Amino acid sequence: MVFEHILYNVTERVATITLNRPEKRNALNGAIVAELRKAFQEADSDPEVKVIILKGAGEAFCAGADLEYLQQLQLNTREENLADSKELMQLMQQIYYHDKIVIAQVEGHAIAGGCGLVTLCDLSYAVPEAKLGYTEVRIGFIPALVSVFLVRKIGEGRARDLLLTGRLITAAQAEAYGLLNEVVPADRIAAHVTKVAEDLCKGASANSLKITKRLITSVFDQPIENALEMAAQLNADTREHTDCQRGIKAFLAKEKMVW
Repeated sequence: MVFEHILYNVTERVATITLNRPEKRNALNGAIVAELRKAFQEADSDPEVKVIILKGAGEAFCAGADLEYLQQLQLNTREENLADSKELMQLMQQIYYHDKIVIAQVEGHAIAGGCGLVTLCDLSYAVPEAKLGYTEVRIGFIPALVSVFLVRKIGEGRARDLLLTGRLITAAQAEAYGLLNEVVPADRIAAHVTKVAEDLCKGASANSLKITKRLITSVFDQPIENALEMAAQLNADTREHTDCQRGIKAFLAKEKMVW
């Protein structure tokens, strides 16, 4: 599949999706959102893909909404703005509920919608120089869609701090807040993320990763009794899966399992 605003490639069971508008600091608009949706769908349907890396070309990870795009929004009808918002909503759902593990490789600033993309990823790593934040309130906008996911990820108190102030924080602060998993020096981050992806590909069952992610994303949506019942059902299903049978057999035989 050929894209205009992003790069997509698959190597060693890892799909890399690169925002490729460095001259615009990888800012988002309707076209790039549509291409991201297609790329994540491509990775979802490819049985050879086990892990997805999301990154940006150039100096920024993603600077948020494109200025021309913001100007166009002022001319839209309410129906057009609602349709556009739902397209972004669907991309967020697609990443958050994706069956594959999604890793953010943040090698520059991640602002507003760009920080929203980081929020949705399962694992996120950033260089020390990166600044992150949800600056929407500073231009009279609101961080509406991302708020749903950010509260889940870092808690209500910290989410209120970041969303209401619109302030930018350092990568170290973002790690302390739980928004990032780790801060990695610029000369090592690519190798580090590649190693994390490789370890996931070789060290864990694809089915187990999928089901575990599904459990994590589902427990907030229901009472604890329902969540536990669902977990018990999935536990029983997984025991019957080929991956589980192979993994236990290798463990009992003291053999190293390479997935």
